[in-house]
Amino acid sequence: MRIHNLAFGSLAALALATATIPAFAQQGLEEPFQKPFREALAGKTVAYVPVAMNFDLTEGWYAGLKKELEPYGVKFEIRDPNWNTNAGAQAVTSLISEKPAVMVIHNPDVQTYAKLLQRAENEGIYVIQINMGSAYRSSAFVGANWIEIGERQTEGVVKACQGKSNKIAIIQGALSAAASAYTLKGVENVLAKHPEVKVVSSQAADWDAAKAKAITQTVLKQNPDLCGIVGFWDGMDIGTAAAIKEAGLTGKVFLATSGGGERKGACELVKNGSFDLNMSYDVPTQAAQMAGTIKWLLSSGAKPGSVKGSEYTTLIPITKENADSQTACWNLSDLKK
Repeated sequence: MRIHNLAFGSLAALALATATIPAFAQQGLEEPFQKPFREALAGKTVAYVPVAMNFDLTEGWYAGLKKELEPYGVKFEIRDPNWNTNAGAQAVTSLISEKPAVMVIHNPDVQTYAKLLQRAENEGIYVIQINMGSAYRSSAFVGANWIEIGERQTEGVVKACQGKSNKIAIIQGALSAAASAYTLKGVENVLAKHPEVKVVSSQAADWDAAKAKAITQTVLKQNPDLCGIVGFWDGMDIGTAAAIKEAGLTGKVFLATSGGGERKGACELVKNGSFDLNMSYDVPTQAAQMAGTIKWLLSSGAKPGSVKGSEYTTLIPITKENADSQTACWNLSDLKK
């Protein structure tokens, strides 16, 4: 009898507890962190200094940042040096005096902005460097692992050259740019394991498609049996591909390049045979990583320069096998919506 009463009491207590849950849930709870988060972002200015606007990388980063941050009241300033390094340095200098909350910087080389970026963080501005870093390590770097890109491109070229002449060429970007110097190191890492491969030309085209085309035309005249080219940027290697096509060697000279993965500049050019391999660092993901980092920094209360970290991009190799897929590439028009 006593056991029965205990059981009945337990059931009654359970029923009472269950009955109180809906009443408690109907009250709702104030989420304690979203209000200070919104207040930390509202009205803040993000200043953006690319090497230039009007190409897929820089346009894509900007569109992605705006999409993520404008709904929270973040304002944007763009300073476009249009490939002029001195103009870029002047833009960074003037922004330091204007005191935006954050500066997003695309460095033309490893030295020019380095001291300016350190000064910016000393004066209370968070600095995020995108894809091409400087010698100064700021609050965050978001970008490609260029050494990995160089290695994977060269591995593709070496494989394609098996049983052929083993003659390859390298089309570098700007010699002083981090993207070019580190990619070259990756190329060298792989070539050190393949002494049978001969580099017949390694020249800088300075990110210029016309220069890349002229260099490639000369190399192909001197080496009609060339089996592969490692190019350092697809925007430049449009010229490399054009020279290969004019020589009637499309499909015979394996062209590996890299870029942000925009459909017209990457997947479409792999599909039509201009590029055989395009290592994409996926601009929309990079933009989202930058935006997430900006949200965290502004809401963290961390002093600019007191935290330093890196977010290296997961690469997407674009080949004939996946160039038709919906996920390998992105559309700039969609990102701007």
